[in-house]
Order: sequence, then C-alpha cells, then structure tokens
Amino acid sequence: MYRIAKFEKVSFETFKTAWNNLFADTEAEIQTIYDNIKLPVRATRGSAGYDFFTPINIILHPKETLLMPTGVRVKIDEGWFLGVMPKSGLGFKYRLQMDNTLGIIDSDYYYSDNEGHIFIKMTNDNNEDKILNLTAGASVCQGIFLPFGITRDDSVSLKRNGGFGSTSK
Repeated sequence: MYRIAKFEKVSFETFKTAWNNLFADTEAEIQTIYDNIKLPVRATRGSAGYDFFTPINIILHPKETLLMPTGVRVKIDEGWFLGVMPKSGLGFKYRLQMDNTLGIIDSDYYYSDNEGHIFIKMTNDNNEDKILNLTAGASVCQGIFLPFGITRDDSVSLKRNGGFGSTSK
C-alpha cells in the first residue's frame, strides 16, 4: 500500500462561508455542523474507497440535486489524484450519482484560496419514486486514490487557484 495523502478539515471560516452561501437558515447550527464533520475513512482493510459522510440529514426526492460542502480537504502527493464517486449501494438503490460523473480532486487543489474544500454535487436520479433519506454522519460517497502519468513532452507550469473548472480559466 502507498501512503500518499492525508484528510483534514477546512478552517471554520472557509466552511462557514461555503455553507452560508448554500444554506441560509442554518447560521445558529453552523458551529455544531462543523464540529461534527467526520473525516473520510475506509470501512474495512480491503476497502479501496474512503467513505465521505454527510454533515447534516439529507432528504433527496427523485430528480432532486444537492450541492454539499463536506468541510474536508485532502493533501495528496504529486502524481496522484482522488476520484470521488457514489457509494455503490446508493447508486444501485437510488441511481444516486455525482453530477460530474466522477469528481477529480487534483493534488494542487489543496493550495487553492478555498483551502481545497471538497464539495459533492449529487442527484437522486431514480425513476421509482424512491426518496433518499440519510442521517447526519451517513456515508454518501467514496473517494479512491489513483496514480496518473503525464506525457514525456509535458511542460505545464501553470498553478491552480480554485475548483470546478478553474484549470480552464
């Protein structure tokens, strides 16, 4: 096994700003939500994925979408990335999907102005009228660390600052 990364919480201020931009009515609860953030962990020794947990109760009706700040960042060694995808059971039962299909967390995202804050945008895409109901602290998606290669003539020197399409700006 390669030990190539470390999960951390983003600062309270970064989390509060992101959370308040999305959920206006939780100001009184924000410190409690932040304090209860669980860092991703593997469920078993054989698990490839690190489970990400919901910081609040989530109810997603069919075809509803939620953008959720996780309060989590990850410091990853160069040459690796974190792929974020739904938990297989939730994908199977609810067709829960990440709206970007597979979230890619690059190693340099950690150094962005938002501290590399990982967001999860998910949709309950089932067509059987199943409501997804997760309690705070439930496992919602998983991240798997993967190595990557570059071409022999690669000469990129630009640095990132931001997420969600920031590398194309």
